[in-house]
Amino acid sequence: MSNYHADTIAAIATATGRGGVGIVRISGPKSKEIAERFLHQKPKSRRALYSTFFDKNNEPLDQGIGLFFETPNSFTGEDVFELQAHGGPVVLDMLLRACVAFGARLADPGEFSQRAFLNDKIDLVQAEAIADLIDSTSEKAARGALRSLHGDFSKRIQEITNELIQIRMFVEAAIDFPEEEIDFLADSQVLQQLDGLLVNLDNVLHSANQGALLTEGIRVVIAGRPNAGKSSLLNALSGSDSAIVTDIEGTTRDVLKEQINIDGLPLHIIDTAGLRDSTDKVEKIGIQRAWDEINQADLILLMYDGAREPNFSPDQDWSEFLDKLERSNHIVLVQNKIDQTTDLPSLEESTEQEWPRIRISAKTGDGMGLLKDYLKSFVGFNSASEGTFTARRRHLSALGTALEHVKLGREQLVVANAGELLAEDLRLAQEALSSITGRFTPDDLLGEIFGSFCIGK
Repeated sequence: MSNYHADTIAAIATATGRGGVGIVRISGPKSKEIAERFLHQKPKSRRALYSTFFDKNNEPLDQGIGLFFETPNSFTGEDVFELQAHGGPVVLDMLLRACVAFGARLADPGEFSQRAFLNDKIDLVQAEAIADLIDSTSEKAARGALRSLHGDFSKRIQEITNELIQIRMFVEAAIDFPEEEIDFLADSQVLQQLDGLLVNLDNVLHSANQGALLTEGIRVVIAGRPNAGKSSLLNALSGSDSAIVTDIEGTTRDVLKEQINIDGLPLHIIDTAGLRDSTDKVEKIGIQRAWDEINQADLILLMYDGAREPNFSPDQDWSEFLDKLERSNHIVLVQNKIDQTTDLPSLEESTEQEWPRIRISAKTGDGMGLLKDYLKSFVGFNSASEGTFTARRRHLSALGTALEHVKLGREQLVVANAGELLAEDLRLAQEALSSITGRFTPDDLLGEIFGSFCIGK
């Protein structure tokens, strides 16, 4: 997939703000020439050189370390030059403008990683793992991203792809050479291989689902009537006084968001305005925003005041709430304020007639452990799992597609003896798997993936 780039790109690779050290990164065919103009000497590959950095008028800009990496032994696979300078934003901007004056252009977001991918230095899973490692919100997520960066996820995809190729070779050879009189349709070996492939695909899909949870987490919206204790629950989950808590109804008028993690599972917790009919213009805007968040939620914590409504049931006591839902949302009832009743912390599992119900006190913390355990179990998250790699929703989609095609192909073999249809489903399954690592990935998807990276990476 090697793709030669005629232009040279440059960007500040360190975070915005002041720091002891800041890095400007350059990649492309002019990197060595630009290095010589900055350093006033020829750089040696992979050798750190302390020097003054000069602009195009030979005026000194800063002093620091220059590092040159010669193609193909660099991150991007091209000539790469890095300036390690003092980390003031003005200094770094001066160095970046000098790069442009020397013939480079400003890099697009993720363009360094994209060039590494196009030059076969990394596959697409590893490229995405770089962004996941930078954006990780817990140690578990960071370790998972590092495993993906080291190729653990890619290796498992390649192993399954190899299995699939072996089956395809056998099936298609039997179709192409019928004169050999090999009745592969009656050969139990093909069926056994398909069954083994299905098991392996299912295992990887399960691991990838855990990895996707590490990367993206879930959106949990706290909804309910005014004064149910929603803001108190947000504070209890986040461990900080993020939301103002008073006895006055309608205190929360806007959406409040906190990101927390429970044993490595990231949760996007969203507190919303109390839902009621209101004539207050500001409160009405807050209520509409609340409904926008509710209808995008992965899980709704429908909170109510257990001291006022001990036997609360949405379909009987608040049917208008259910009527306004735009889709079939997952709901768990949270009975708050058990510190004011005789109820104990408890979890009632869902039945055909009832949603699951958790009894807590957001004020005292009683029952919060039950709620956190429920949140993990809701998504099937296993905090004890070892060797988890990070994954994304597109990976889950591709694995699911591959799994469905293999299942359909197996059915074609068992029910219809249709070898040609089996071969086509196996081809489509392989194509879905290849899209994960980037062998068959549309350009528009590549643009979307790398466009989400930070500039300089």
